Amino acid sequence: MDLDLLHSFVSVVDAGGFTAAGERVHRSQSTVSQQIRKLEESLDCALFIREGRQVSLTEDGERLLGYARRMLALSTEVREAVSGRKRVDVIRLGIPDDFAADTLTAVVSQFALSRPDVRLSVRCDLTASLARGLERGDLDVALIKREPGTGGALATWRENLHWICSPSLDLAGAEPVPLVAFPQGCIYRNRAIHALEAAGRHWRIAYESPNLLGLQAALAGGLGVALLERRCIGAGHRIVDAELPAVPPTELALCVVEPAREPVRRLAMTIEDFCEKETTRLAA
Repeated sequence: MDLDLLHSFVSVVDAGGFTAAGERVHRSQSTVSQQIRKLEESLDCALFIREGRQVSLTEDGERLLGYARRMLALSTEVREAVSGRKRVDVIRLGIPDDFAADTLTAVVSQFALSRPDVRLSVRCDLTASLARGLERGDLDVALIKREPGTGGALATWRENLHWICSPSLDLAGAEPVPLVAFPQGCIYRNRAIHALEAAGRHWRIAYESPNLLGLQAALAGGLGVALLERRCIGAGHRIVDAELPAVPPTELALCVVEPAREPVRRLAMTIEDFCEKETTRLAA
């Protein structure tokens, strides 16, 4: 296959559009569009769903993406091996938004500084998206939140969820219950809705954001109540577990794509050590 076409394809996916992809590969938007059409013609399938300036992958595009990344990585490895240049190992790390805090970022940054032979590519996203990235081969290692005991992992930690809101919010008179939540697909959101419905409580989404900072601000402002892990509790929040239905624990899992390269496993061990210390600190 034409690696140049695959490079443009991956650039469109990573940039989120043809114009931004053109800037990445130093080509015009029309040239990138022509390359994608040529690739689609050669594969006899559509790779993107085009909606104005926004694009999303079709099922065939999803299937191609993992292969394209591996083929481009192998091409780079071949060139470096033949030319004798020192290889830079790229590690693709996925982190949930509520873990992309200064502490973990500092740990990951220190790892990168200690390994000049490694280039980190860090993606902060919702767990559902990170899990798909692992399945497609887009990520090498990721922290994901999931139902306990579902699938293999390098390490797992129990997550005790708490109902959190502002001290000024009167939950006794709140009907339906105003929820502050991550978008659909978040396990915390699903747990909150299931618990309320099982208890016969009505609910509504009062505030939705893919970013933890947005949720924390909404909670402090008294917009609603959220189901979150203890590490997410900030200033201006209070725990109201006694006023709402009990929710069983979830699981934080550190997943590594096998077979894992030595730098990938080293990074995973560094993150495992961080999570162990965080779990101990929060339990104290």
